[in-house]
Amino acid sequence: MSARTCLAIVLAAGEGTRMRSSRPKVLHAVAGQSLLGHVLAALRAAGGSTTAVVVGPDREDVAAEARAEMPGAGIFVQRERRGTAHAVLAARAALEQGADDVLVIFGDTPLIKPQTLAKLRQALADGANVAVLGFKPADPTGYGRLVTKGAELLAIVEHADATEAERGIALCNGGLMAFDGAHALPILDQIGNDNRKGEFYLTDAVAIARKMSLRTVALEVAEDEVSGINTKAQLAEAEAVIQQRLRQAAMEAGVTLVAPETVHLCADTKFGKDVTVEPYVVIGTGVTIEDGATIRSFSHLQGAHVGRNAIVGPYARLRPGARLEADVHIGNFVEVKEALIEQGAKANHLTYLGDARVGAGANIGAGTITCNYDGAAKHRTDIGAGAFIGSNSALVAPVTIGDGAYVGSGSVITADVPADALAIGRGRQTVKEGWAKRLRDLKSLVKKKA
Repeated sequence: MSARTCLAIVLAAGEGTRMRSSRPKVLHAVAGQSLLGHVLAALRAAGGSTTAVVVGPDREDVAAEARAEMPGAGIFVQRERRGTAHAVLAARAALEQGADDVLVIFGDTPLIKPQTLAKLRQALADGANVAVLGFKPADPTGYGRLVTKGAELLAIVEHADATEAERGIALCNGGLMAFDGAHALPILDQIGNDNRKGEFYLTDAVAIARKMSLRTVALEVAEDEVSGINTKAQLAEAEAVIQQRLRQAAMEAGVTLVAPETVHLCADTKFGKDVTVEPYVVIGTGVTIEDGATIRSFSHLQGAHVGRNAIVGPYARLRPGARLEADVHIGNFVEVKEALIEQGAKANHLTYLGDARVGAGANIGAGTITCNYDGAAKHRTDIGAGAFIGSNSALVAPVTIGDGAYVGSGSVITADVPADALAIGRGRQTVKEGWAKRLRDLKSLVKKKA
């Protein structure tokens, strides 16, 4: 089958008004990736060689997402919403280029698996001319039924048109179809709109194919794979399914998830070997965690790279651009943004490191902040290898702390500190003996008079 060419037509023209959102439904995200992105990722893994994405008019946002997820995808516009077959034929130019396999997939079915798309293609390679995915819901009311004889698909009957016997059929239409390329256009061009809505329905392709004496088959899949997302509740249900898949895949790859049901992952999360993730961790998009690292409870990571054997958290936040090298410790209530923390450096508590470099082996005391924003622009702080920053220090960028330098606790540093120097930027301590007692006595006197 690997030598067969494949055209995938992804229907992404639906507006999804039931989402109660101004955003097109295929751009809503699960596990940090758009619904459309999940579908296109499954296509890539299934070996799709050409992809045509059908969008609605004036939907450059959907087109841009398609190009970002799959560069080279063809974009076709369905100017009028006249049914699923009409949407497929909006990509006629792609169909006319020819392909061995033609897959028709909906852009709001993020749970479709590459293996399932591969099975559709295999059915075509085995001699089917049309293959349809079916599923068995707990309640089939409202779904079209797949009338079968063995693996052969005899008809798709809509619920409203079904007899009592046909309504007793458990296998329902999942919507996704595959055509052998030689017959795709001849079948699609015969689909008419002689129905109550005057629309062109893709499901009519089965009856037309059988009139042409072509072979039609049905393949059963799990319900969630073909479930379209039309509401925020369904979006949440899809998120739960994908999170479970991602957690399972992570654990099978050797990641220790102490309480997997409490950990949030993204579709692009990358783990090394022997990683441990404690409960209640949120991992956003663009995160890589290398071998032996530990992410402790209640930490939040986004756009970050965690090096080998590093420890993050608990209660740490790594924002985009945070890069931790090997053996770094980022502790509780520490925030890192757009900063390189070099090997063995430590910031164990109550610290903000933004737009900075922290040299190898440096120690950042509690309460330290890099003051990187002056109200108009961001500036960088450079902390040298082996430097020691005392607690409750403010480093006002742009500033450089040299290798091995010390900054005294409670300092505000506004000028560069040479290597191996001590910098102290605070007021001199003054002690007034008896002052506190005199204040209390005065307050007591005032209170008695009142």
